[in-house]
Amino acid sequence: MKRIRTAERPGWDEKAEALGFTWRHLDGERYWDERAYYEFTLPEIEEGIEAPARELHAMCLDLVADVVKSEELMARLAIPEGSRDDVAESWARKDPTLYGRFDFAYDGTGPAKLYEYNADTPTSIYESGAFQWIWLEDMIAAGRLPANTDQFNSLHEKLEQRFRAIFPNRGFVHFASDPDAVEDRQTVKYLEDIAAQAGIEPKFTPIGEIGLDADGRFVDQDGYILQAIFKLYPWEEMFREDYGPKIAASKTRFLEPPWKAVLSNKGMLPLLWQRHAGHPNLLPAFFEDDPASAELAKSYVRKPLFSREGANIELVDDGRRAKVLDQGYGEEGHIRQALHTLTAFDGNYPVIGAWIVGEEPAGVGIREDRSRVTRNLSRFVPHVIL
Repeated sequence: MKRIRTAERPGWDEKAEALGFTWRHLDGERYWDERAYYEFTLPEIEEGIEAPARELHAMCLDLVADVVKSEELMARLAIPEGSRDDVAESWARKDPTLYGRFDFAYDGTGPAKLYEYNADTPTSIYESGAFQWIWLEDMIAAGRLPANTDQFNSLHEKLEQRFRAIFPNRGFVHFASDPDAVEDRQTVKYLEDIAAQAGIEPKFTPIGEIGLDADGRFVDQDGYILQAIFKLYPWEEMFREDYGPKIAASKTRFLEPPWKAVLSNKGMLPLLWQRHAGHPNLLPAFFEDDPASAELAKSYVRKPLFSREGANIELVDDGRRAKVLDQGYGEEGHIRQALHTLTAFDGNYPVIGAWIVGEEPAGVGIREDRSRVTRNLSRFVPHVIL
C-alpha cells in the first residue's frame, strides 16, 4: 500500500459539476482530492480488506440474532423499549438490507482493524461507486496509469443487482432525506438513479414532509402511501420521534430495516469483542461502565453509542486527551475501544471504507485527514490496484 502523489486531471472540477458532484468542496475546503491516490496490490485488497469485510459482516449478522432475543442487550444498545419488538420482528421477517460500510485502519502491513460499522446511513457512496471509477478511466485514457490498472469497485453494479433482488416485481419505491443537506440529497439522488436502472420507479419525498393518514399508514407530501422507502435518516432518531411507536403498524418496508439499529451503534463493538476476543480484525472494546475496560489503561478511544463524522470521539493516549469535536452526542452512553493509531502516509491518516452490498463486499472508498479522527471535511482520495 502506497500513497502516490499525482497531478489533477484538466477540467476535473467542471466535469464533477456537470455530473452533479456538487459537494466536492465542503465549507470552502477540498473534499474530493485527486492530487494523490492510494495504490494496493491485489492480495492486499483480496486478503487484507475484502476477506475481513465478508467475515465481519457474517459475525455481525450472528450478533443481531443474539441481540434481538435479549431485552438486556437491546437496552445496552439504548434501543427504546417500545421499539424493541420492531427490531426483533424485522429480523424474524428477514427484512432485506441494501448496504453498509465498515471503517478499517489498514496500511498493508498487518490485519485490518475495525473502527466501526456504518450499517444504517452511510454516505460517500457516489464518490466511491462512480466518480473515482471515472477518475480511473480518465487516468488510463490519458496514459497516466497502465491499461491493466484496476479498482476494488463493483459498488454501482452490485447496488443495481441488489435493488432487483429486493424488489423482484420492480414497482414504486420512495426515497427520503433532508432536502437541504446537499451531500445527503445527492447521495439519495444517486441511489434513485441506480434504482431506476434496475427497473424501479423512484419518488423523492423530503423526510420532514412524511405524515400519517387516518389508517396509520405513512404517506408522502402528495398523500401517496409509503409501501417501501429508502430513508437516509438513522433509526436511533426515528425511534425517538413522535411517530416512533407507530412504525410497525404502518406496514412500510424500510431500507435499511429496523434490525440494522443493532449494528449502526458503537455498542456493537464491545458485544463483538465479547464473542470474538482476540480476533485479528477486532480491537478490544468495552462498555464504559464495564470494569473490564480498565485493561485498556490510559490509552483508548472513547466513543458515544451514537455519533456522526467523528463528533464527540475522544482519543486518550497515555492519559493525554486530544481535542474533541463536541456536537452533543453521548447522552445514551459510551464505549471504550483500544487505541490503534492510523499509519500516516505523507502526514495523512487514511481510513479504509469497505462497502458491503447485501452480503457481499463491493468496493473501497478512502477518506484521509491530517487529524487522526476522520471528520466531515476529511478528504476523499481515489485508489488503484496494480
